[in-house]
Parts: sequence; C-alpha cells; structure tokens
Amino acid sequence: MVYRSPSEVVRAVNIAGLTKVKMGFDKTLIMGFMAGAFIAFGGLLAIKVGGGLPGIKAANPGLQSFIFGAVFPVGLMLVVIAGAELFTGNTAVSIPGVLSRKISWILWLRNLFLSYCGNLLGALFVAYFLAYQTHLVAPEPWLGFTLAVAESKVAASFWVLFLRGIGCNWLVCLSIWLAVASDDVTGKILGIWFPIMAFVALGFEHSIANMFFIPLGIFQGAQVTWTQFFVVNLIPVTLGNIVGGSFFVGFLYWYVYEHRVTE
Repeated sequence: MVYRSPSEVVRAVNIAGLTKVKMGFDKTLIMGFMAGAFIAFGGLLAIKVGGGLPGIKAANPGLQSFIFGAVFPVGLMLVVIAGAELFTGNTAVSIPGVLSRKISWILWLRNLFLSYCGNLLGALFVAYFLAYQTHLVAPEPWLGFTLAVAESKVAASFWVLFLRGIGCNWLVCLSIWLAVASDDVTGKILGIWFPIMAFVALGFEHSIANMFFIPLGIFQGAQVTWTQFFVVNLIPVTLGNIVGGSFFVGFLYWYVYEHRVTE
C-alpha cells in the first residue's frame, strides 16, 4: 500500500484540481449528475438499513445513527474511485491551485456551479425515479423514517445548519485527502469510510445528500415545502459546506505545506 505524506497529498490534489477546472461544460455537468446520483444511492441505502431498525432506535439511538452512517459512505466511494464531480469535495480540491495562482477564481467558481447543478439533477433523479416511483420507502418503517428525516432537516435555525454544514464538509474533504494519500483501492475505501461515517452519525449536514433526503420526503408526503428545502436548509448548509471544505481543508493545508513555496 503506497502512502503519501500530507505535503505530497496537497501536491496531488493540486494536479486533480487543475484537471477538474479544465473539464468542459457538458462533461462537468454530466459527471456532476453522476456524483449526485452516487450520493443519493448512499442515502437510499442508509434509509433502507438504518431506517429499518425502529426497535434499535428506541433502545439505542446512537447505534442506529452509527448503522445509518456506516452504509452511507458507499456514495463517496463511487465518486472518488469510479470518478465524478462532487460539489462539496470540489470546494477544497481546487483551492491549493487557486491560492498558488495556477487556477483562476472564475474557473473554480464555474466548476462549483456546474457540479452543484449536476449534483442536484442526479440526486433528484434517484429520489423521484429510483426511490419514490419504485415504492422502496413507501411501507413502514421506512416511510415514517423518511418523513422524519426530511422534516427534521428544516426544523433547525440558519446558524445551526450553517455550523453543521461546516462540520460535515470538513470531514468529507478530509476523507478525500485520505483517499488521495493511498494508491491502493482498499486504502481509499478505508480512508473514505471513517470520516464519512463520522459526519453522518454525528448529524452534520451535507448539501448534496439533502438534495436527496428532503425531496424524497416531499415526494412521500412530508410536511416540508420546496421553499423550505431551498431557503431554510439548502442555503445555510451549502454556505457551511463551502467554508468547511475551502477554508478548513483547502486553505489550511495549502498554507502549511505550499504557502512558503509559492511566495
């Protein structure tokens, strides 16, 4: 198993960031769609496994949160290993290149916008066609669990959701850093699994995952409006994700390992 040091990871991320921002409009959107769908697959699996354990939730809610989080990482494994454009990861991956002046801010923002739009389309596709239309979460206990997840995500304040978004993407981008640190598929899987399991079990908020969870709840009859989805949840969570990824991972690691080199 090949292991890269933190400074080597930053250099490898720099190369990946350059590749991402040079990708064409259509390809970025398509790969964004794929990433949104992959994360939605992880979310659907988490509902089917974690939401199918009402007895465990009553007796040990922490254990249910762990089980829910333990299967969700399959989405990011698909993104990283199969290849796709995930908005949350892209907030950090291109930052070292931007700060080293190898990538323009415009190209970075363009990549974020296109990947975000693609992620939304992919997550909605899985939510409507592969979860709602197939009745996978229609019977109990999955229906009640799905509705509760969607409704809980619009019940918190802007500030709380913003902070949960920071915590989430800090861990998500660290999982990408750990995956980049290994050239071995097994190492990448392990590097992805632990931080993603942690953010989900802790209850942090991921904007792209919420593009699946909340719309699926709306389709199933949750007491949530589309305005609440976009305004109450998605805006603060997205802003928090940007801060968590771009500052706490992209900027800080660039500053420590690349700043003096590029000055």
